[in-house]
Amino acid sequence: MVAGAERGRDLGAVGLVADGDHRPVRAVHGRQDIVSARAGGQPLVDAQLGARRLRDRRCGLPCAQQRAREHELQLCRRQAFAQLPRLFAAARAERPQRIGVARVRVGVANEEEAHTDRFTDMRSFRYVLADVFTDRPLAGNQLAVFTDARDLDEVTMQELALELGLSETVFVLPPRAGGTVRVRIFTPRNELAFAGHPCLGTAFVLGAPLQLGLIALETGAGIVPVELERDESGRIIYGKMTQPVPTVAPYDRMDALLAALGVAVSELPVEVYDNGVRHAYVALPSGEDVARLKPDLNALAELDLVGAVGCAGSGTSWKMRVFSPLDGVGEDAATGSAAGPLACHLGRHGRVPWGEQIEIEQGTEIGRPSTLYARATGSGDEIESVEVGGSAVTVARGEFKVP
Repeated sequence: MVAGAERGRDLGAVGLVADGDHRPVRAVHGRQDIVSARAGGQPLVDAQLGARRLRDRRCGLPCAQQRAREHELQLCRRQAFAQLPRLFAAARAERPQRIGVARVRVGVANEEEAHTDRFTDMRSFRYVLADVFTDRPLAGNQLAVFTDARDLDEVTMQELALELGLSETVFVLPPRAGGTVRVRIFTPRNELAFAGHPCLGTAFVLGAPLQLGLIALETGAGIVPVELERDESGRIIYGKMTQPVPTVAPYDRMDALLAALGVAVSELPVEVYDNGVRHAYVALPSGEDVARLKPDLNALAELDLVGAVGCAGSGTSWKMRVFSPLDGVGEDAATGSAAGPLACHLGRHGRVPWGEQIEIEQGTEIGRPSTLYARATGSGDEIESVEVGGSAVTVARGEFKVP
């Protein structure tokens, strides 16, 4: 956690309240250190931290002569007054000296001072880790949400997303167009105008401290409202987002897509849906066929798609796998931006009635089982609205130090 002034920065940015999961404590050696704490506020301090300093304080250094004997040192018992200036000069010369090249400080001669200066000169940015489209930890799709990114430039945002290596990372900023907050969404390789699981996960992360039932997220594809449902205790248990209505077009590289997925034919027309990200859909005969997919990721990376989608199912029960090598994600665990267009695709081709909610299984093959719910309204080929919902859980909180 950060000190009170920094908590106030979060409050000014998005109206968040302090978590209380971490707190500053004064370490035993007298410096102000930030350490993590358990949920109950118990500081997690290394038992060996400053042990020697504690002993020295307690004993008043009575054993200095003994230590000198142990190290075969000679104590200076008495010095002539005339020698003191020379001794002081020597002491000053022994102080840690900063090392620099061409006016750039690259370190100090003393390791402890270097460690202190390195963290003093860096800025702290807190993030929350959530698992999205699941109601239990360690499943679903992982998401990192930086709750106050006002002092981060987009180059550093991209570097942080690559450092974390998750399918997406969100940076929360003050609103500009009437929303609750503005968000920027980064994959390990690039920024996205819109993505589903980042929007849902961010709404869960912000909804608890803000105590709101509706979070309006300003994205590159417009405002995405997320409605939050709570149980009797007030805990958020479900979120439903209204997604941008996608455009639809036949995919003109269908043969290359089918070959990359290793399938001969699609049961429905191969079309690309764009709601801020582009996904192309290949319908297979059964869920087992979807589970057996072993795509050529290098070939998929040559296509102009964010995601290649293999899907199968009947009625309201569907299975989906999404491959996104272009964004540095081999296979995605849960793809909200692909779930909405899947409902549109099934409605447009008569596989599911318009307005019927479908349940989508995803992520099982990579050990991150996820459940998504999607509904699309329209008539004929025309799409009117798209909704995608699911659950999310917060699993960790952390802090990055950056220059």
